[in-house]
Formats: sequence, C-alpha cells, structure tokens
Amino acid sequence: KRLNHHHHHPFSSFQQFSTNHEGPSDSLVYCCWPNTLREKQLLVPKMMSQSKNNVNFFSRQQYRSITTTIDKDSNSDKDSDSDSDSESAKYSDFENILTSQFDKPDELKVAILGPSNAGKSTLFNRIMCKDSNKAYRLTSEKSLRRPKRSHGRLGNNNPSRQNAGAIVSSTPGTTRDRRECIGRIGGTTFTLVDTAGVDRDRISLLYSGKGNTDPMETKMIQQTLEAAKQSDLILLMFDAKVGITADFADIVNWLRKIKSPSNNNKNSDDHNNQWQRQVVILANKLEGDGWAGNYYSSDSHVMDHLSEVSRLGFGEAIPISAEHGEGLADIAAIIEEFTKKKKQCFGLDIDDNDLKGKSKGKDKGKGDKNGEKSLHLAILGRQNVGKSTLVNSLLKQDRVIAGSMPGLTRDAISVNWSWMGRPVQLVDTAGIRRMAKRDQSDEIEDLAVRDAMRAMKIADVAVLVLDAEARLLQRQELAIADAVVREGRSLVVAANKMDLLIDADYTQEDYAAAVRKQIELRFPMLRSTPVVSMSSLTGESVEDLMPVVFNARDRWAKVINTGLLNRWLRDVIEIKPPPLVQGRPLKIKYVMQVKGRPPTFLLFCNVDQIPVSYLRYLTRNFQDTFEMYGMEVRLSIKKSASENPYHDNTIKRGGSGLGGSTFRKKRLIAELKASGKPKRKGSRRRTNRARYR
Repeated sequence: KRLNHHHHHPFSSFQQFSTNHEGPSDSLVYCCWPNTLREKQLLVPKMMSQSKNNVNFFSRQQYRSITTTIDKDSNSDKDSDSDSDSESAKYSDFENILTSQFDKPDELKVAILGPSNAGKSTLFNRIMCKDSNKAYRLTSEKSLRRPKRSHGRLGNNNPSRQNAGAIVSSTPGTTRDRRECIGRIGGTTFTLVDTAGVDRDRISLLYSGKGNTDPMETKMIQQTLEAAKQSDLILLMFDAKVGITADFADIVNWLRKIKSPSNNNKNSDDHNNQWQRQVVILANKLEGDGWAGNYYSSDSHVMDHLSEVSRLGFGEAIPISAEHGEGLADIAAIIEEFTKKKKQCFGLDIDDNDLKGKSKGKDKGKGDKNGEKSLHLAILGRQNVGKSTLVNSLLKQDRVIAGSMPGLTRDAISVNWSWMGRPVQLVDTAGIRRMAKRDQSDEIEDLAVRDAMRAMKIADVAVLVLDAEARLLQRQELAIADAVVREGRSLVVAANKMDLLIDADYTQEDYAAAVRKQIELRFPMLRSTPVVSMSSLTGESVEDLMPVVFNARDRWAKVINTGLLNRWLRDVIEIKPPPLVQGRPLKIKYVMQVKGRPPTFLLFCNVDQIPVSYLRYLTRNFQDTFEMYGMEVRLSIKKSASENPYHDNTIKRGGSGLGGSTFRKKRLIAELKASGKPKRKGSRRRTNRARYR
C-alpha cells in the first residue's frame, strides 16, 4: 500500500491511513516523505506500535521511479481478465522493486568528518572490525615483513605495509567517496563511515550554485553531506598541533545548519523519545603526554587549541592519536553510551551481551533472513570505462562519484544492496592501469590497484567492464581477465558504452561475439564467457546484468554428485581413450569433487601426470556437459597406490615355529597325506639334537 507523499507531515498521513485501513494486520505498508531517508527512524516506533505492520521506507525520487515503472507495467496489462489479479501483480512488482536494505533503527551510525589531512582514514582503519573485513585477512604478517616489488601489469612499484582498509596518504584529498564498514571498538559494534575532507571552498560550492565549475569537488562534498545527514554520531577531527583554522570554523558552522532528524517532528508529544544527532570533537595527533606535561614547553600551544575548541559549543575535545591507538577508550565509552541511548529512544531492549560478538557473522556473507548467502560482486576494468556509472545505474542513486576524469575512484567502495530480494555486496573499484603509465612518485594509484585486487580475491563474481567504443580488447583487460581466472573467480564481461557505436551494421550481438572470440583465443578455458552489452549512462540493458551474474554464481558454486561425475568420466573415456604414458596404458579410475567455489575435482590415476592435450580434452568436455563457462575448472591428479590399500601386510603373531600356527597345520596335513601315518611328537627335536652332537 502507498501513502500520499504530498502530506507535509508524514506521521499524520500514516495515522489517517492506519485508521481507515481495514486490511489484515500483517499487511505490508510502504511510507514515503520528501525528506531524507534518515528521518524514518523517528516514525518507526509509533508506526509499529499503532499498526504492527512491516514498514519499509523510500525517498521521493525512488517513489517517482517506482510508480512510473508500475504504471507502465499496469497500463500494459489493462486487457487482463481479472482486475484483482492485475492489482495483486501490481503490488507484487511494487514489493520486488523495493529491495534496498535500509539501516535498522537500533544500529548506531558513526561518521568521521574533518578537514583534509586530519587523520580520518587512519582512525577509520583503526576502529574498523577486522573480523568482518575479508580483505583485511588476506594480508598475512609474513607477506608484510618482506614486501616485494611486482613487475607485472597488475603489480605495484611502491611496496607498502598498509593493510586492507581506507587508503592513507599524506597527500590532501586522498579520500573522495564515503566508505562504510562495520566498526568495532571494545564490545560495541556499529556502522562506520569515512568521508572526504571538508573545507571552505567545498562548502561554498554546495550552497553557492557554482557546482558546475568543479563537479568533482561538488560531488565529494555532497557525499560528505549525505554521510552527515544519515549519521547518529559525528566524530569531528582536527589536527591539534595546527589548531583552529578558518576551514574548521566553517565546518562547525556548517554542521550547525544541518538539521537533526527530530527537528522535523515538532508535533511529537514525547520529547524524551526524540533522537538528536550528536557531534564529538577529536583532537588528533597527540602522541604521549609531552604535549600536556610542561606548560612552558614547545607544545604548550596545544592546550590553547584545546581550550579554544571548547568554546565552539560541542563540548571539550578528546585528545587521541589515531596512528598509535591512544585515546580510543574515551571513544569507546562515548559510542557505547550513545548506543544505549538510541536503544532507549526507540524502546528496544538493552542487552550488553548482544553487542559482544555481534559483528562476527554480520558481514561474512551469511545473507538475509531467508538464509541465502550474500553475493560478492566486484566491478573491475581499466580507467574511464564506466565502472562507477554502472554501480550508480544498478543502485539507481548517486552512491559513488562518477565522472569523465580518469582515476576518479580510489578506494574500493562496498555497498550492501538487495536485488529482487536477494542480498548483494557490490564493490566499486579503481581503474587498473599498467605500471609503465602510472606516476612513479605517487603511491596512491598503487594502493588503489592493490585495493581493487583484494576486492577481486574475495568476490564470487567479477564483472570486467569494457569500452565498446574501442571494439577490441586491450592487453590490460586480458591481464585482468587472466588474474580473475587464476584466482578462481567467475567472470562476466560487461560491454559498456554501446550507445557510442554509430555504425548501424555493427550491433550489440556482433560486439559480444567478437569479445568472446578474443577471450577464447587468449584463454581457451574462458570460451563462451557471458557477455552483456549495455549503456550504463542511458540505462539501456543494465537490468540484464544481474540475472547473468546470479547464474554465473550458481554455476560457480555448484556441487556435482560423485555418481554423475563417474558416469560422465566413463562416457568420455569411451569416446576417446586415454593415451599411453611412458609405455604404460593410462587408467583414470575415479573422479570426485573435493572443493567448490571454485570448482575443483580430483582424478585418481595410475600415473602422476596426464598429457596436457588429454587434460584439455577433459576440461573442454566437462565445461560443455556441466555449463562451467566463464571460470577455470581445476582438475588435479592423484596417483593411486601400486598395492592394494586394503591388504593387511602386518605379520600376525600366534604360535611357534616358522610360518605360525596356520602354516604349521597345513604342513602337518601335507605330511599326513604323504606318509599315511601321523608324525610322532618330539621327533623333530630329537633329530636336531642328534645332528649337533
């Protein structure tokens, strides 16, 4: 059901709807208002208490796009036989489109803001939950001790000891997009957001209407503004050794102008349940206690800076050192306090035991309530091929910064998304250039490439975005496809910018066939790789990508029955028997699947190695039979034992004499048959004594 979004007060419209609504109590209610999505948290408790329904929320822009889509679908079904069937189909489509995952009311969202070079990304990496970040666990301590230079197309010139996380550099303006992750400090988990630096010029671009002069800076401050509006707690950082600058004073005034969610609900009777956005100031880069020990020392100006910050209206600043981890206990106490306050505000139970260990299974791909695992999807490609535009087109919102300037994306931005009710973790990565074209003096691009490769390693499916205007695959794109195959990921190719092909004779199908042919010539195991032609800028054929991606994930994670595998092996051997190996006939006795994701199979043979030609024949036939296209099928060889593994070669004890009791009985029976009379007892002993006398 839909509420009228023209009402100025969303709660009054909901109350009027709930009183006139005569439907079942478990019906699904969708609410919309023209303000930000963050304001939904004020109305959730009252809506849930009055109607006891399932409530979903969306913005006005999403509402218009959804209603337009539904109206088109409903107009096409006007000639249906039953109006009730069309109405139910209409609302079923409405429910399928509303699949975006919003934040839960009890989750605390913390945003880190501040001027450039204040240490925001360093604090982000410090308090992020390492257990929930799969890319962080890829970096082992052994590889960090001896960093090696890589000379490949996908390597890096500047080996760094930085772990997975936000890119940290001394260059101002390194962070551009807002990056979210699961934060954990102490026993409390929350949503943590890293933002770009804020200064006076960027704030003026936001309100002066001159955003067209510098679109990249305008999009950066818009992303920061969205993070501030959606947050419950803002950690405002500044360099304590520099002090209060003009940019920092403008940031403070700018944060005062951002209205709290509770200001829009002025008619609320219970003022205690109103949730106010809080701002806490952090004085960074204060290592040790030397800055506060001697007032007449060279660092005495730090105390003046701290006292000056206390007059801004946000309380006293908390001295910390994000690089060395000092002062995190005070931050942990503040976050835990605000988490409890938010639970009290929304009438939720406060249980400290639920906070501990909450993040262990939250972001590890366990999926939604139905138990389906989340699909990890990485968008890869060269620079300026439309990766960020494709992400925004899939999400139907400006989630990441996109533009015509090459190298705009730096961090690997992960977004939790739901497509048709199925959970997806979408990762936008930086463009990957070969090492010869990178700036050797700047390590930011090398760190961005490393972050993109880490996102590829933890992904289930990697989408390689191509520029259709080039009409040919570049060597760099083939190198990326090779890295995806060697890592064991499933590959899907997205031919972007098809709207730029002016030639009418050259269709999308022709380009897709040409791409498949080029990939097959270079990598035979990637033949028949799925290719989707699209235009992410206009949105043409973008909806065809996700069904292909989920199909690729299902084929990649398929588990094949052992009996079916051995029947396939028997048929393949009958068609083409294996060749001789060193003069001996090759016998493939058994096959079984030992691993999925990627699919790995074990062949039991009487030799250590199988000829490469016959192994390729098996791989090609296997891909045709089980549709394992766009991925590497790993066939491992294991030599069977030369002797019977079930034969017991141990010597059994039991009896005296040579051969044991069993052979002694057989020998006596043979002598009895030969002589016809039994052997006397002790005759053998007397014979041996007479022999040695």
